[in-house]
Amino acid sequence: MKKLFLLSVIATFLSTSIFAQTFQDVAAPPASKAKMVFDNGEGDTVLEYGKIQQNSEPLRKVKFTNKGSEPLIILNAVGSCGCTVPTPPKDPILPGQSADIEIRYATDRPGPFTKMVTITTNENVPHTIRVQGDVQAAPVQESVPTVVPSVIKNGNN
Repeated sequence: MKKLFLLSVIATFLSTSIFAQTFQDVAAPPASKAKMVFDNGEGDTVLEYGKIQQNSEPLRKVKFTNKGSEPLIILNAVGSCGCTVPTPPKDPILPGQSADIEIRYATDRPGPFTKMVTITTNENVPHTIRVQGDVQAAPVQESVPTVVPSVIKNGNN
């Protein structure tokens, strides 16, 4: 009786572990062979605005290349706040091809800034672009009072 019980426990354990392994293989998505690499040779990068004048051109571009063997598809690109707006390419990037992600930062706010752009692709690996710089306040222009000639009329005219 003990042998029968031990045999049933072992059979249950083996069938459970085999089923779990099969279920895990089915549930995991296949690994993509696309690979996003920025010009710095890595999967993440920094976009340096440097010191810029208030209300200056907000558009910058970040170049990347698909170093993989399958097309790279950008599923989503989102800034850490509404002041940083990324616009990724809509079409798949074929292996070996390069493309740009356009990023606009609201340059109307003076002061230093550091924001993040998170990019999701079919690689199933998130990529980040750190956007940083320092917006210099626009110089204050002193207004020069205008002189309006006064017309004085005497009572004799």
